[in-house]
Amino acid sequence: MTCSLERFAWGPSYQEDGICFRLWAPDVTALALRVGSEHVSMDRKEDGWFETLRSDVPTQTHYSFILPDGTAVPDPASRYQSGDVGGPSMLVDPNAYDWRHPDWQGRPWEEAIIYELHVGTFTEDGTFRAAAERLGLLADLGFTAIEVMPIAQFPGSRGWGYDGVLHYAPHNSYGTPEDFKAFIDAAHGLGLMVFLDVVYNHFGPEGNYLPTYAPAFFRSDSPTPWGPRIAFERIPVRQYFIDNVMYWLSEFRLDGLRLDAIDQIDDKSHHHILEEISERVSRHFDVRHVHLMTENPANGTDMIANRNGRPLFKADWNDDFHHALHVVATGENSGHYAPFKDAPWVKLRQALASGYVREGVQTLGGAKVPTEAIAPTSFVHFLQNHDQVGNRAQGDRLSSLVGDENFRAFTEILMLSPQIPLMFMGDDHLSSRPFRFFADYEGELARAVRESRPKEARNFGSPSRDTEGGEIADPNHLATFQSSKLLWSEAFMDRRLRWREWLTRLISVRRKCIVPHLIQAKGHSGKVVPSLDRCLFVGWQLGDHELHLRANLSDIELECDLPPNAQIYPVLTHKRGTLPPNSVSAFMMAEENGSG
Repeated sequence: MTCSLERFAWGPSYQEDGICFRLWAPDVTALALRVGSEHVSMDRKEDGWFETLRSDVPTQTHYSFILPDGTAVPDPASRYQSGDVGGPSMLVDPNAYDWRHPDWQGRPWEEAIIYELHVGTFTEDGTFRAAAERLGLLADLGFTAIEVMPIAQFPGSRGWGYDGVLHYAPHNSYGTPEDFKAFIDAAHGLGLMVFLDVVYNHFGPEGNYLPTYAPAFFRSDSPTPWGPRIAFERIPVRQYFIDNVMYWLSEFRLDGLRLDAIDQIDDKSHHHILEEISERVSRHFDVRHVHLMTENPANGTDMIANRNGRPLFKADWNDDFHHALHVVATGENSGHYAPFKDAPWVKLRQALASGYVREGVQTLGGAKVPTEAIAPTSFVHFLQNHDQVGNRAQGDRLSSLVGDENFRAFTEILMLSPQIPLMFMGDDHLSSRPFRFFADYEGELARAVRESRPKEARNFGSPSRDTEGGEIADPNHLATFQSSKLLWSEAFMDRRLRWREWLTRLISVRRKCIVPHLIQAKGHSGKVVPSLDRCLFVGWQLGDHELHLRANLSDIELECDLPPNAQIYPVLTHKRGTLPPNSVSAFMMAEENGSG
């Protein structure tokens, strides 16, 4: 019996005659499969692949690959691990889950209002099932999308997820694959899209066994900051990641993926893997809305500019907006914020009007597209995300640094601009809980992680008093993880309940008055209007309408240059024709009559 490759090259495949087990192990001459109590030799095929087809293997059976020296290794495309990353993999029936909302088709990108969460700290239980029970609160606020931090199996029972090594397996501390599907299904029933953060630039430092039997999976030159660089030029390696994209989007019915740090995805092939991923997704999902976004620290516009009628990726996380706003809000200007130390208000206006502030580096060839030629909806903006909270020495949130009134004004700026807004979990109810960096390593790795934290904290603006003398919580201590869990009872306390009610009204204005025009957002649409320091006067052309933001964060009242009848926010207007101190207003004007 032989295997047929109907869907995925990597991982167990359910076929008519049984289950096909495959592994790319070009550096070994023989390979065996231990499945349940059975031990069988695998057939060596072309290009270093081994495979065997087994019948009558029940679901939830454990299996491992046995190397010539007797070492048992998990499947690098394991669908589930009942134990840690070094233990046997477990068979999972991909069709076992009964979807309650099978006709969900997603939502257009322009409707995205994103809430980023970490499954392990979003609830006290830290599971997919527990998280699903809280999704209704987010839908009631008006959010339309959830972005889940990486869930691929990583070492230990807790971590951020960016050190995953089994990229097809949802982490077992969160639940089973069926539990994750139930989470996604529940979100769809509430009208929420679900995006997953995936890490294709490196493997974590523990539990990656590929180098022992397939060292060609990695390059020997120019490692990434986190480990060996991946050899995307090799066909089996490309298949591993392209199949992974299709696996999450098709089997789990996710609405999109966010690709982490793509500036570290180096591919010398004629056809870059990022192009191939984009094209494969575009061809396969031609009815259901599926969205790919990036984190591209290189600020390369080639990833989000139109190429042959469409961009490769819908949007990029724009750190420049965050960094400029953080300097404006806090005065912190070291580390990552140093380039924004001078003229931060000018740079914040530029980010709102044009996207990137810093000159970008292209990934692909061709003419460089200027940032102002990119549509504003091609940028995801945020006041903070997991990085900018969790990498601080104390895991402190922006709201705790600037106070409620200022945080409210910055949130208004975020929601009333045409870029796609993202909020980090807890900011919806002014959570008092920190979000710290945590992991579950032991020995030398634990020491290395612990010793790296002060430098990382300084890069994210933490003052020296918080980074010296053991002030940073040990990432490997259980208490560090537990202190980062949201305390949901806070959300129903008076001050925070009023915040949630106000946030609901703010998001409603975005959805009713701004989102319908975003489909017409194009490049060269943003324009900075001259204003005083501590003010943001920016306008955007959205087809036959103009959206205008007027943020007066100074301590004096200003005259407003726009007609009062065009004002869409605040709904309860202030004195006509004025912009009070520390206020944010938005206006929508139609070209034909000059009003909204």
